Amino acid sequence: MAVRREIDMSSQEFLDELEKTKKFTDKVCKQFGWVYNPNEEVNEGVIMGLARHKLMYGKRFCPCFMVIEEDGKFKSADDRICPCKPAIEKEIPEEGKCHCGIFCSPEYAETHKQ
Repeated sequence: MAVRREIDMSSQEFLDELEKTKKFTDKVCKQFGWVYNPNEEVNEGVIMGLARHKLMYGKRFCPCFMVIEEDGKFKSADDRICPCKPAIEKEIPEEGKCHCGIFCSPEYAETHKQ
């Protein structure tokens, strides 16, 4: 049986993982030619959620979807591990942003600046 950990979001462990996750999302943007959402609050919330899931479940599951336990392992209810297949193949090409909103096409970000 998988064990879900409780996370102290002010701990050094969480702050270190938050820094690693920020570097991870920077790499994802660069790899796919995406940019961050112009709304900084969206990015901050998603990065915190990704870091929290990495510590709790061992993977950067999308924070916008349920994480379930199946056969003694954790998995995203919609099989969404960042960057997820639906974002890469459908959401960003068609809608300009992923479900969580952190990753956007440059065109989407430009038209949605505040």
